[in-house]
Amino acid sequence: MDLIVYISDFIVPFLILSIVVYGILKGINVYDTFIRGARSGFLTVIRLMPTLIGLMAAVGILRASSFLDFLASVVGTFSSKIGFPGELLPLTIVKMFSSSAATGLLLDVYENYGTDSRLGLIASISMCCTETIFYTMSVYFMTAGVRRSRYTLAGALIATFAGLVASVLLASC
Repeated sequence: MDLIVYISDFIVPFLILSIVVYGILKGINVYDTFIRGARSGFLTVIRLMPTLIGLMAAVGILRASSFLDFLASVVGTFSSKIGFPGELLPLTIVKMFSSSAATGLLLDVYENYGTDSRLGLIASISMCCTETIFYTMSVYFMTAGVRRSRYTLAGALIATFAGLVASVLLASC
């Protein structure tokens, strides 16, 4: 176990040093290339900022307005019949938009129901089995200039549903 901890401390510095040494051996001006990449990354962040602010504001409004709690109570009566707890519906919806906001809801689930409860286990597993669909699509498609997403949203929603089913099944074992 100590060997793994020791190796993990040096993996990232070794990787960075390897990239720099490889660039120098290939005759690449590593510093200028790094500066160009950093400038490009900074410009990408500036282009994405309005989208990110909009997503964060929308999630904040949904949380503060108690709309998610209302939706959980309405849809929860149906979802509980198929085995998915209605209390986790806000977490599932928010996770599609923002992982950090979903983490806040996850902590609320832990406080109210406990980490080892069935709800806590389902919530933990579903956080690992699902993706921030709309955030990821907006960031990657905007960065790449993709205008038509074709089947991306449908595929992502199906994958999220599969992750939710898997989280319920795994927590029941």
